[in-house]
Amino acid sequence: MTYLIDRRLQGKNKSAINRERFLRRYKSQIKDAVGRAIKGRSITDIENGEKVSIPVKDVNEPNFGHAHGGVWETINPGNKEYQKGDQFNRPRGGGGAGRGKAGNSDQQSEDDFIFELSREEFMNYFFEDLELPNMVKTQLTATTEFKNQRAGYNMSGTPSNIHVLRSLRGALGRRIAVGGNSRKKLIHAERELVELLEEGVPLDDPRVVELKHLIHHLHTKLLAIPFIDPFDLRYSNRIKVPKPMTQAVMFCIMDVSGSMDESRKDTAKRFFILLYLFLKRAYDKIEVVFIRHHTAAAEVDEEEFFHSRESGGTVVSSALHMLTKIIGERFGSGEWNSYVAQASDGDNWDNDSLLCKQMLINTIMPAVQYYCYVEITDGPPQNLWEQYAEVGDHHQNFAMQKIVTPADIYPVFRELFKKQPK
Repeated sequence: MTYLIDRRLQGKNKSAINRERFLRRYKSQIKDAVGRAIKGRSITDIENGEKVSIPVKDVNEPNFGHAHGGVWETINPGNKEYQKGDQFNRPRGGGGAGRGKAGNSDQQSEDDFIFELSREEFMNYFFEDLELPNMVKTQLTATTEFKNQRAGYNMSGTPSNIHVLRSLRGALGRRIAVGGNSRKKLIHAERELVELLEEGVPLDDPRVVELKHLIHHLHTKLLAIPFIDPFDLRYSNRIKVPKPMTQAVMFCIMDVSGSMDESRKDTAKRFFILLYLFLKRAYDKIEVVFIRHHTAAAEVDEEEFFHSRESGGTVVSSALHMLTKIIGERFGSGEWNSYVAQASDGDNWDNDSLLCKQMLINTIMPAVQYYCYVEITDGPPQNLWEQYAEVGDHHQNFAMQKIVTPADIYPVFRELFKKQPK
C-alpha cells in the first residue's frame, strides 16, 4: 500500500492542503464575502484577489465540556436560609455580554477572522455555478474536452484499479502453462505405477521405488507453483480521449448614446467586463463580438468597446440590424450557439422600439440560444423595456433585468447566467 502525503507550501511556510481544506469547509461564508466585495470594485481591479472577513463564531471548532451535573452536596458558609438535607435548584449560568454592547474591563471579545484569497481563488468563487444557458451540441468541433474511457489492461497501476477477474484468469493460465509438462509426467508415472502393482510387482522393487520418488518430486514441483504472482496482476487502464463539444459566440451590444452618461456607461462596462472574464475563464474557445451603437452601430474590438468616447443620438435598431447581418454572414450556418447581451438606458425613439421588438420576435430570437437585456436606469422603465417585455411572451430564451446602482451588477449577472436545472 502506498501513501502519498501532500507537503506543498503556499507562501510563508503555510500548507496548501490545509488551505484547500479550510476553503472547502467555509465555502458558503466565503461566497457571501466575495459577493459583498465585488459590489465596491472598480473596472481595473475586478480580477484581483480579496481580503475576506468571516465572523469568529463561524470558524470556531466544536469541543466537549465537562458539566457539573448530577446531585451533589455543598457547604455555604453563613447560610441562614437552608438546613442540612434541604434541596434547591441549580443556579442558572450567567451569560456574557453580546456584541454591539459595551462591556466592563473584565469582558473579552474577538475580531472577525480575516484572510486573503488569491486572484485564482477569488475568480473561482466569483464565477462558480454560472454557465451559458441552453448550450447544445450543434457541431462536433471547437471546444476540446476530454473524458475517461476504458482501454484494456495494464501490467502496472494502483491497487484500487486491480481487475480481479482478469488477474485470476491470467494466474490460472500461467499455472496451466508452467505445470503442463510436469503434470503429463505425473499422469504417466502414476499410470505406470498402477500397472506394475496390478502385475504383482512387490513394493520394494527398484522400479516401484523409483516411480514413487518421481511422483513425490512431481507433486512437490506442482505445489511449488504460486497461486498468483505479481506477473499475473492486471490493472484496468483508462485513457483520456477528446470529447466533441460545441462552439459558441457571444454578442455584446452597448448603448453609447448621449443619454448614457458616464456613470451609466461605467456600469455597463462593469457588466460586460464581468461577462468577458466569465467567458474567457469558463470556455476555452468562444468568439466574442463587440457592437457599439448610438444612431449608427459598428463592430469594434475590445479596446475600442471599453474605452472609446464616441457618442450621439439613439437608434437601437441599428445595433440589431448589425447583429442580424453578422449572424447571417459568419454564424448562421447552424453550427454555432449564438448568445446576445445588450445594455442600454432604454431611451429610444418610440417607433424604433417597436421595430426592435418585431426584429427580436421574428428574426433574432429564432437564431440565438439566449438573449439578455439589461436596462441601466434609476427611474421608471423606458419605452424600450416596455416593448421588450412582450418578447418574453413569445420566446422563453429571452431575459430582462434592471440595474439601478453598481451594487446591482453582481446579483443581476448571476441571475442572468446561473446554471439551469438539468
